[in-house]
Amino acid sequence: MLLNKIEDVRKQVAEWKKQGLKIGLVPTMGALHEGHLSLIKKAKANCDKVVVSVFVNPIQFGPSEDFDKYPRTLDADTKLCDTESVDIVFAPAPAEMYGEGQRLSNDTLTYVCPPFFYVNKLCGKSRVGHFDGVCTVVMKLFNIVQPDCAFFGQKDAQQVIIIKKMVKDLNVPIEITQCPIVRESSGLALSSRNKYLSEEGKKDALALSKVLNNIKACYQKGITDVSALKETAYSFLTDKHDLEYLEFVDKTTLEDKEKADRETLVLVACRVENVRLIDNIYIEEN
Repeated sequence: MLLNKIEDVRKQVAEWKKQGLKIGLVPTMGALHEGHLSLIKKAKANCDKVVVSVFVNPIQFGPSEDFDKYPRTLDADTKLCDTESVDIVFAPAPAEMYGEGQRLSNDTLTYVCPPFFYVNKLCGKSRVGHFDGVCTVVMKLFNIVQPDCAFFGQKDAQQVIIIKKMVKDLNVPIEITQCPIVRESSGLALSSRNKYLSEEGKKDALALSKVLNNIKACYQKGITDVSALKETAYSFLTDKHDLEYLEFVDKTTLEDKEKADRETLVLVACRVENVRLIDNIYIEEN
């Protein structure tokens, strides 16, 4: 069922809880693709009832980012959820989530702000305030739905690590499940922003996964020095790639690595055709 009101979601969830049912939440911004479907399938396999939220969250977008043109495809998203027997699609308006006429900034609205160490790097360095917005909306969704489990994709690896940190620090009784990246047959990580790319742009975007796979292959050959591994990336990049970062961090704490090891996560962000794309890989299989 499609619900737009917090009160309606809470009423339905309360009924489920009376029955002792296990509830899963899949938070999304819509424009659903196979990556989202993998999260939904995982939730369906592990929970009795599944809620998918579809909400383009205004407070996680910066002033110059793509909030206004971010794809909104609620009818298609709802049909896709119906095919997967999702129990609730929760699609609130911003006013429902944050209040009518509310000024959406942290000088008037209560925000959940993750630790500076976790956000002052990678995506958070160029998207100042982004993870404050993410954690705020996710915590609101947790409070509205009160799920037992929540499901997130590995493609947004920094986001998942930060949400796990938030849940641990704030004693939130929810199990966070991270699901693997889903890729096109070409190797391109699925993303709602891929819709902005031309066919030529999609080919150029393959450099991200090629860089990561090559780094992993070099590591498997015995190269562990991060500087040396970074050097191997540049042969895949051209003037069509505006590299924002290529970083090696601890997969749990986001601490920088000088030597790659089994705890290392490699992350890359790059603009292709002015579309910001991210990807990552564990240097050893989990």
